[in-house]
Amino acid sequence: MSKRLGKREWIDAGLKALAAQGVDAVRVEVLAKALGVTKGSFYWHFKNRNALLEAVLDAWKARATNDVIAQVEERNGDARARLRSLFTIVLESDGRLDREIRAWAAKDSAALAAIEHIDRRRLAYLESLFLGLDFTPIEAAARARLVYHALIGQFTMGLPAKPQSRPSKQFEIIFEMLVRNNKT
Repeated sequence: MSKRLGKREWIDAGLKALAAQGVDAVRVEVLAKALGVTKGSFYWHFKNRNALLEAVLDAWKARATNDVIAQVEERNGDARARLRSLFTIVLESDGRLDREIRAWAAKDSAALAAIEHIDRRRLAYLESLFLGLDFTPIEAAARARLVYHALIGQFTMGLPAKPQSRPSKQFEIIFEMLVRNNKT
């Protein structure tokens, strides 16, 4: 007799498989085997694989952006403190999931739409933090793009698996360069 799983367990398994091996690994049979259940459990929650993939994208959007922004905002502080919190949270991620979703987006319009939506959301949030540091709108937009593109680039290149192996002194130098405002 197989155990009963909820929709969330299937989505979590899909996210894990996606991060580890890409979208082609998000297959009903593969996930059922990994979860120790039958395929029937899957069809209790999802109409088909596309429904799971849509749910995986929705979960990624919520967890990798909305939840991160909420964590930063809960910590309060001024724009500088929130920006530092954001960097700390993001740099704790290994970026595999973002990297695989971007690879998926290269061949799938739904994934591409999700990436475009999230890129806009993340850039807008970064801009708002730089605006809070009294940069002009164009300066804030430029700094937001620089930070975001650098992070995406690091995710694409692959970060060290352990955050403590990343050079913290370099982070401090970069952070201070980014928040330095010549007006003050």
